[in-house]
Amino acid sequence: MRFTTRPAPPLDNLGDLRAEIDRIDAEMHALLIQRGSIIDQLIAVKRTSATGSAFRPGREASMMRRVAERHRGLLPLDTVEGIWRVIIATFTYVQAPFSVHADISGGDAPMRDSARFHFGFTVPYRAHPTCLAVIEAVAASRGDLGIFRLDPDGSGASSDAAPWWEGLVGEGRPKVIARLPFIERPTHPAGTPVFVVSNPLDDPAAAQRDWVLHATRVGAWAPEAARALQDLYGEVVARAPRGPGEGEGQGEGQGKGHCLLLAVPGGVGTRQLHEALTRAGAAPEALDEIGSHAARFRV
Repeated sequence: MRFTTRPAPPLDNLGDLRAEIDRIDAEMHALLIQRGSIIDQLIAVKRTSATGSAFRPGREASMMRRVAERHRGLLPLDTVEGIWRVIIATFTYVQAPFSVHADISGGDAPMRDSARFHFGFTVPYRAHPTCLAVIEAVAASRGDLGIFRLDPDGSGASSDAAPWWEGLVGEGRPKVIARLPFIERPTHPAGTPVFVVSNPLDDPAAAQRDWVLHATRVGAWAPEAARALQDLYGEVVARAPRGPGEGEGQGEGQGKGHCLLLAVPGGVGTRQLHEALTRAGAAPEALDEIGSHAARFRV
């Protein structure tokens, strides 16, 4: 069955209007059933029986962008986006079941709202006290996802622990694969900015690399370093002081240095970033790629 948008026929009584609504509802339901049958075929073709292997953040970001671009009419975009998110997440879960682990150190309500809006109620929701606990839960799973809010001060861990992004450093460790919401707007019903992390995707091409994230440690961070990053169209997403005993003796006003989470466009390589920071007097002691995500789409 092929579905095409068409204007409603001229109807002049309440009974005819309700009958037309019933027809549209039945057609939408039939299309969902048809989508399910295609997903069933997709499972057979891809043999995606392993948990979590069906998540495709780049494709999802593109789908949500198209939804926002083509939407019009009386129905609020909030509702349309929510419907699509439930459809996408639920069919992904059907392909390969997974749970969503959330950091609730800043409160459970906004994280639960984000998880339910973006992944629906079929996908299990697991709450954790810190970002690092979320990362470890994802690392121990076969394919779960983790979400935590973007905190510029690196919170989500105790004061004597490493910032959360350092839990993503290393081969085989979980990585950032998306930033939510896919469609940003001031009145978004689940607008808390969050990162999504997963174990390394089985298909690297499924990742969206509009923005690439790097974890770094520097002994000093001066305005020159910030300008060098801006020249690359990058930004400091979050920063945290280095732990006790680290980076001492860096000079007056420099303290113990910083652990930084940097975001740069996908075309900026690690070497280029390292050289730019070094020239600006903030030579990285470590510079590790810890994930990527799609460009932010605002309406």
